[in-house]
Amino acid sequence: MKKNVQITETMTSQEKEIYRKAKEKVRRVKIFYLHLALYLVVVALLLYNLYIVSGPYKNNIISLNLSVLVAWTVFISLHGINVFKRKQIFNKNWEDEKIKGFLKEEKEEESTFWE
Repeated sequence: MKKNVQITETMTSQEKEIYRKAKEKVRRVKIFYLHLALYLVVVALLLYNLYIVSGPYKNNIISLNLSVLVAWTVFISLHGINVFKRKQIFNKNWEDEKIKGFLKEEKEEESTFWE
């Protein structure tokens, strides 16, 4: 039995926010898998090209193919890390903690000010 989840009027704003975040995460994972599938197809074609290449421009073609392979491998790795780790240095919680810390410092500075 397939059940579709939709935002309803009975959901609280917190539940709606959780649903929105989950939907966004699924979208990001789906895009990554599509990117990975395209990467695998292109890698297979480039490796085949490396195998069959010959002629006066052989070195140039090999250099270009290897450059594409290395660059795309780095980019797909970064994309995967971004999708699955999703650890941000400057996220909202970090900002809130810093604001609270600076406000606390200001209060302490005002209370210990010598007159």
